[in-house]
Amino acid sequence: MSEKATLKRSLGLWAIVALGLGYMTPTVVFDTFGIVAKQTNGVVPLAYIVALVVMLFTAISYGKMVRVFPSAGSAYTYTRETMGANAGFLVGWASLLDYLLLPLVNALIIRLYMESLFPEIPAWIWVVLYVAVVTFINVWSMGSTSGLNSLLVIFTVLLVVTFIVLASVQLYQGMGAGTLFTLNPIAHENVQAVAVLTGATIVCFSFIGFDAITMYTEEAANPNTVPRAIFLTVLIGGGIFFIAAYYTQALFPDLGVFHLLDDTLPEIGLYVGGKAFQLIFLAGAFAATVASGLASHASVSRLLYVMGRNGVLPRKAFGYVHPKFRTPAFNVIFVGAVSLLAIGPSLELISAVINFGALIAFTFVNLSVIAYFAFQQKRYKRPVDIFSYIIMPSIGAGFTGVLWYFLHADAFIGGIVWVSIGISYMLFLTKFFRTKMVDLDFDEADRPIGKEA
Repeated sequence: MSEKATLKRSLGLWAIVALGLGYMTPTVVFDTFGIVAKQTNGVVPLAYIVALVVMLFTAISYGKMVRVFPSAGSAYTYTRETMGANAGFLVGWASLLDYLLLPLVNALIIRLYMESLFPEIPAWIWVVLYVAVVTFINVWSMGSTSGLNSLLVIFTVLLVVTFIVLASVQLYQGMGAGTLFTLNPIAHENVQAVAVLTGATIVCFSFIGFDAITMYTEEAANPNTVPRAIFLTVLIGGGIFFIAAYYTQALFPDLGVFHLLDDTLPEIGLYVGGKAFQLIFLAGAFAATVASGLASHASVSRLLYVMGRNGVLPRKAFGYVHPKFRTPAFNVIFVGAVSLLAIGPSLELISAVINFGALIAFTFVNLSVIAYFAFQQKRYKRPVDIFSYIIMPSIGAGFTGVLWYFLHADAFIGGIVWVSIGISYMLFLTKFFRTKMVDLDFDEADRPIGKEA
């Protein structure tokens, strides 16, 4: 007789926060700075403030739902349980786009780093090498430790602090704005609301990953700390993004100094601290990006495995587990093949397409609070309930809806095509709604691969 394998409850509050920050990759603020500065007319920090407010409302809604579904932890599960299987499937399908493209984004960022250091070497070589290594590691082992992740996050934060110190010296010596205290990075005469909102849709990409914290609910020493961890991750991450963006915008009010706007991190490091700091800066960003790449590659492979095992995707391929490594080898290789597309597109385009699915998921998390507490539980009779379960999530859904509206046009095209494929697939699975949607469980925490019940 065998017992069902369970996850060890060993993660404290700050270990979970560190996991969330590691997934978010704090150095991404420097990667997308040129893109956002161009879009917002030089008020990147303001775009982060707008995005942070939206994310905080959504984080509060995540916190409410994770208490109700402590072993689920996903926008699609919340939607399925509160609004029905069909709606849950479509939200899950939209979110799958994010999961598939996040490993590609990490490969793209690595490509841009290496191009800045070795411009004479063809870019495709770096993509192929990176994807091959990450794919091999994920086929070989799915294991990771929160301790290693915490060290990585501490190192990344120290790098950001070092950047702020060096930036302060440069500003004091007359670089950029020439002063530590200026409102120009937040407000000036050329600021336009539409431009800021469009920029906020881009920087939402920086926050993607905080919702992954819900996946650690079954490993938290105290599950009640997970809602706090979600909120703290968004608040701390947003604070890091804002401060780093403020100093960077103050240093570089004119984008003319950059040769490559698609990823400005390498040049920022060079201008602020010279060649030596540039190499350290790149090394830290490289390590953080690779760690995020490993995690995102593993996550989407696990997601595809669950979908395959449940019969939503072809079981023979996507539900396959390697007999020796006990990993979903086909899925890992499939995700690696998708990541090879990083050879071509721009970071701006891919991050925008990712945000299409993410903002849909965030909107439905807010709506699921209303659907569960107000409609299912009838908690709308007291003023406090109206505020908590109707007004707050409505504001969150409204904010995410506004950002979704201001997405890049190409993101809309790509996202609509993807959702259309999902609708067609749902019609196929349900035989045009003549049968019920399969009881799909997208959760990564379903059960560890290779463990028998």
